[in-house]
Amino acid sequence: MSARIFLATGNPHKVEEVQHILGPAWRVEGRDPGVEETGETFEENALIKARAVAAATGEVAIADDSGIEIDALGGAPGVRSARWAAEGDWIPRVLRELEGVPDERRTCRYVCAAAVVWPGPAPREMVVRGTVEGVVAHAPRGTGGFGYDPIMVPVEGDGRTFAEMTPAEKHALSHRGRAFRELARHLVD
Repeated sequence: MSARIFLATGNPHKVEEVQHILGPAWRVEGRDPGVEETGETFEENALIKARAVAAATGEVAIADDSGIEIDALGGAPGVRSARWAAEGDWIPRVLRELEGVPDERRTCRYVCAAAVVWPGPAPREMVVRGTVEGVVAHAPRGTGGFGYDPIMVPVEGDGRTFAEMTPAEKHALSHRGRAFRELARHLVD
């Protein structure tokens, strides 16, 4: 029997991904937190969302905030990855802004801050961070994943973008996989 846990998101892709990462011990249920991500860090935004869902449900809630930091763009889009451009223009904008940038300067990283909030008379909260270093591809490749996955080539991989990997391959390397595997160790406390 799996335990239900609320994930503060309205993104069905993220629910599916976190469910795959946490495995059958958990039944991940998405709940749109209905709050603005006003934090200046990934950690602050993850906590804003987890706190909102924990307060609304009275149950343990988890959330993440994640994005891509591109060194040649001064770390942009960073914490504003989902709001940096219109959703259909995320990848085209990155490629436009990196046009002519040589391979050795196309370094980047995926960052994920995963938070858990335990509500109640003695509320607790915790945040962990997962990162994966990579380079930005010159053109999108692959159809899997979501967000910036078609242009993110992890350094630890075999030259494929995250969008070219199977879900299991992606989760083994990804920032979200790293963060939620670490968070899962604390969920049973």
